[in-house]
Amino acid sequence: MTLIRLSPLRDLVSMQTEMNRLFDDFFARSTENPDHSQVWNPMVDISETESEIRLVAELPGLTKDQIKISVQENVLTLEGEKIQEQEEKGKCYHRVERGHGKFQRSFVLPTAVKGDQIGAKFKDGILTVSLPKAEEAKPKQIQISVK
Repeated sequence: MTLIRLSPLRDLVSMQTEMNRLFDDFFARSTENPDHSQVWNPMVDISETESEIRLVAELPGLTKDQIKISVQENVLTLEGEKIQEQEEKGKCYHRVERGHGKFQRSFVLPTAVKGDQIGAKFKDGILTVSLPKAEEAKPKQIQISVK
């Protein structure tokens, strides 16, 4: 007689993995548009220092002319479109995974920024947006005097 050790944790992890796969498959299918282009959302990191907020976005395959950045009422919006390669006659695709299509991402900024001093750089598919904080948003240090 063989003893089998019961491992509820392993079974739970296996069930969670299977549920994640089902949800991933469902939402991947639901993001297709009628024109068969996929919804594409570039990855973004947002960080903050005492003097600025910085957004770094991965936008591979785009040019700076295909990207639009706007700030309105403390909301930063990135917009653009990644064009899919034209199909060539005689070429058969076995798998197409690279995202394409229009995208728009909006982020509420944690503090007020100087709209007239916002800067952006785009190099090697990486967009970096620097948003200097407004003076009222910068932390102020007050000295306490002891009497």
